Amino acid sequence: MSLAASLRRELAHRAFIYAQETNVPHCQSYGQATTVCFAPYNDNSDLRHGNFLASSYKAIQKKTEWRRRLAKIHTLGRRSFPRTDRGRWMELDTCTSSDALLMNIFCHPALSRDGRMAALLGIDPQSVACFGYKARVPLGNGKFDRTEVDLRLGNELIEAKLTESDFQSAPKATLMAYRDFEEIFDCEQLPQTPDRYTSYQLLRNVLAAHALCCSFRVLVDARRPDLVDAWYCVMRCVKPVELRTELRISTWQELCLVAPHTLRNFLAVKYGILPK
Repeated sequence: MSLAASLRRELAHRAFIYAQETNVPHCQSYGQATTVCFAPYNDNSDLRHGNFLASSYKAIQKKTEWRRRLAKIHTLGRRSFPRTDRGRWMELDTCTSSDALLMNIFCHPALSRDGRMAALLGIDPQSVACFGYKARVPLGNGKFDRTEVDLRLGNELIEAKLTESDFQSAPKATLMAYRDFEEIFDCEQLPQTPDRYTSYQLLRNVLAAHALCCSFRVLVDARRPDLVDAWYCVMRCVKPVELRTELRISTWQELCLVAPHTLRNFLAVKYGILPK
């Protein structure tokens, strides 16, 4: 079993136990490799959701830009899960959603008060989280690719992963269309197949960081050394030294070290994420 599949299985098991013990609205997917989808409570308060810590979810509901992120449709929802009164399952309803985990952490109201998370990441404590940030990455034809970055915090871009298999791949022609691609990367050394570059999301986000004069951080689970290795394979192919020094990596477990007590307990029980 792959590391991704193993973690998906563990998170689904933890989510099912969590849902049973806390009596939160949820359902399991069809098939053998089941996963768990949570739903908002049916009390019309919009302040509780089984996949979110209560304080984080309340903060999300108060901010229009954050609340809009909850409306991402689960593309396989109709085929994978039972019908719901809401009509559609959302991507952030699933127990394996890296976006939901990201928002549970960075929407927690205590983060802007104590400053420890900002110090760990080296950002301004007053930075406002922007989820699904649309970066403008220059193309060779003078146009731009509106690359979506999972999170922008001040001058830092963050790509978050949890149970995803990899960082995707793309045809080489797609990458070569970016204006700065050959200037930024040692193209011969990049991980690739005869016709595709692997870790496409990482390559695209490094280009976004370069274009915006930002730093870029990959956020992964410590139980996924395969994703860590994939990131280092890309980092060592970045040619400009000044850009390479702005490329970083952190784990959910490291963030847990500076998380508020209630959030830390939530991460431990629901995700098996422990301070490390």
